[in-house]
This record gives sequence, C-alpha cells and structure tokens, in this order.
Amino acid sequence: MTAKKHDRINSPHHYTAGGIETIDFMRAKLSKEQFEGYLLGTALKYLSRARFKRQKKSDYEKARWFVARLVELK
Repeated sequence: MTAKKHDRINSPHHYTAGGIETIDFMRAKLSKEQFEGYLLGTALKYLSRARFKRQKKSDYEKARWFVARLVELK
C-alpha cells in the first residue's frame, strides 16, 4: 500500500484536524452570502501576502483554489 502524497494546496493535513475539512465546516455554518465573502476574503489574503514570501507560487495556487470555489457557486 502506498502512502497518499501530501497535497499542500487542495487538502493540507492541518485542514482536516477534527475530522472535517475547514471549508466544509464554513459552508455548513455560514449563509451563502457569508460563505462567498469568506472565499473572496481568503483569496485576497493569499494574493496580498504572496509577494512577501519566498514561495509565492504556493500562495497564488491557494488563491486560485478559493477563486475556483467562488466560480463553482455561480
């Protein structure tokens, strides 16, 4: 059996602590409008701080992930 490769963008290990993906918890607890704001705010967070990091690409990929979730809602 091969160990599952750690995916730092789509499903980091620390996002599933407690048995549920953070994004799924947020979707369950927020209204549609609040959830859209959460996705947008998180994407903006990653975009705005990427320039200060050595690994910019990772934050850009994370921002893209959150924008893709916004697109899926529409």
